[in-house]
Amino acid sequence: MIIDTLDNLAKYVGVNPLFKDVVEFIESEDLEAMEPGKYTIKGNDLFVNIAVAKGKAPDEAVLETHVKMIDIQIPLDGPETFGYTPLCRLPETPYNAEKDITKYPDLMAESFIDCQPGMFAIFFPQDGHAPCISMAPEIKKAIFKVKV
Repeated sequence: MIIDTLDNLAKYVGVNPLFKDVVEFIESEDLEAMEPGKYTIKGNDLFVNIAVAKGKAPDEAVLETHVKMIDIQIPLDGPETFGYTPLCRLPETPYNAEKDITKYPDLMAESFIDCQPGMFAIFFPQDGHAPCISMAPEIKKAIFKVKV
């Protein structure tokens, strides 16, 4: 997991070759002005979902992991808290290959990280994360899905 400011995102392009395309997309587009929906950047290897999600309490947020994709999550209109538990401490749970997701609905995250607009959180396949924790009834966010 990486948490940092968007000003520093370019420093992480060595982590994955597609991160450079994420940086270029963010520099060329106004994420806050984009309508909710899926925007393809490089086919199925890189896309962004602009989402408006219901804010959840920490005990309502569902931990999830992905196998094929890295998440770069960016809150757009207010703070978002992410729950975190390393995959190595999560129980064996069925994986949905079609949606590239494993959900752990009956577990609470071990720790929590606050992320403000202007920041990002990167979650790798080994990072169990519980998104959308917020006091606000709804949050607008960008979720870049990057092929591992």
